[in-house]
Amino acid sequence: MAIESINPATGKLLRQFEPLTDEAARQKIAVAAEAFRTYALIPIEHRALWMRKLASILDNELDDLSTLITLEMGKPIEASRYEILKCADACRYYAEHAARILAPESIPTEHNHSYVRWDPLGVVLAVMPWNFPFWQVFRFLAPALMAGNVAVLKHAPNVPQCALAIEALVRRAGFPRGTFQSLFLDVQQVETILGDDRIVAVTVTGSEAAGRAIGAQAGWLIKKSVLELGGSDPFIVMPSADLDLAIETAIRARCVNSGQSCIAAKRFIVADEIYDAFESRFVAGMEAIRVGDPMKPEVQVGPLVTAHAVDLLEEQVKAATRVGARILTGGERMLGAGNYFEPTVITGIPRNSAVYREELFGPVAMLFRAQDLNEAIEIANDTPFGLGASAWTRDPAEQQRLVAELQCGGVFLNTMVASDPRLPFGGIKRSGYGRELSAAGMREFLNAKTVVIASAGSTHEAVSKPYLVATADTLQTR
Repeated sequence: MAIESINPATGKLLRQFEPLTDEAARQKIAVAAEAFRTYALIPIEHRALWMRKLASILDNELDDLSTLITLEMGKPIEASRYEILKCADACRYYAEHAARILAPESIPTEHNHSYVRWDPLGVVLAVMPWNFPFWQVFRFLAPALMAGNVAVLKHAPNVPQCALAIEALVRRAGFPRGTFQSLFLDVQQVETILGDDRIVAVTVTGSEAAGRAIGAQAGWLIKKSVLELGGSDPFIVMPSADLDLAIETAIRARCVNSGQSCIAAKRFIVADEIYDAFESRFVAGMEAIRVGDPMKPEVQVGPLVTAHAVDLLEEQVKAATRVGARILTGGERMLGAGNYFEPTVITGIPRNSAVYREELFGPVAMLFRAQDLNEAIEIANDTPFGLGASAWTRDPAEQQRLVAELQCGGVFLNTMVASDPRLPFGGIKRSGYGRELSAAGMREFLNAKTVVIASAGSTHEAVSKPYLVATADTLQTR
């Protein structure tokens, strides 16, 4: 089946590509494996030069690259520009900090010298989604290449031109042939590619179904995997919050990327004391959102990525009303060309309903009333997901409880959830495992190699001490 690039704002076919045969894919993996043999030995200073050049190209070609994003997946053009600039920031961050992150870590022991060194693993497969077609790739690409790994990318089938552009950017920046390649693959081919012995690990950002399938295979193959999957992030507002700022941010947090973001706020949990004021102003704000042609800079919400995405969101909203939820605004697909859905607010969703536990991937917000902080935390944690949480309160005691008790990968107090190259990013529960970004993300695909150097003439000491410890603990020496 052809891989098609379709403009979601018009439904028109832009370009189409044929997927690689299995043999052609194996040939590209062979090129990557050969590249790793020499690339891993290149001094980090040289990699940093290429990474800084990559950042410069992204900056210089901002208009063309952001236009490509908007054409292929419908993101408002201003959001596309921000995405490209964020990719450049990530490149600069790892160019500047990789040497520190990768430096050997000395650990005092009874031996002459003990330390941990960080070695690259080899060829890593990246399976990436369409919603941030550059950023999702670059937040893996920048640390992976700076660490000495090489990568092959299986991008989402609806953003093939973005995939090709990223590969071309990496080569133009000076990185050697084979260090980063985009593979046009059918979904069914991922199993074959992951099963190739030259692929040492896999990182997946995408749906829960994709994470289950690829994570299961990686586990069976005993290959390292990192999964960043869905989210149903809570946005908690308590009485002491700056209500004006909280409402303004809530609208932005729900509609970021036209609502198609794993870390977009989706469940708004508001204290009873301020609920009515929040609801009326939040609904008015959602009604004022500008929906339309994503190429226009004033537009805040563009089309959803595919017609199927609109169908799914429409069915989820209808399912909510069937079990007693009320639509406060929106709730319908928009007529005419393109995959548009009205900004929507729903309240009264029963906590025992199926839709309550699903991720709504579009500009649809769910409102919940909480009697106190205890109930707010209970509602926030009552989800199979655990990616991020935004909580709004100026009470220090409430802040401490929220940080300690919310079950998620990141808690953001009095601001919206966002990824940052300096901070670990990832989730728990069915939002996945492992981390991206920061030192933690860089080290996910590195071998923490322990090195112990005994002092001269210490043969007896090196053998006898582990034996004595093992005897005391009734454990076998390894």
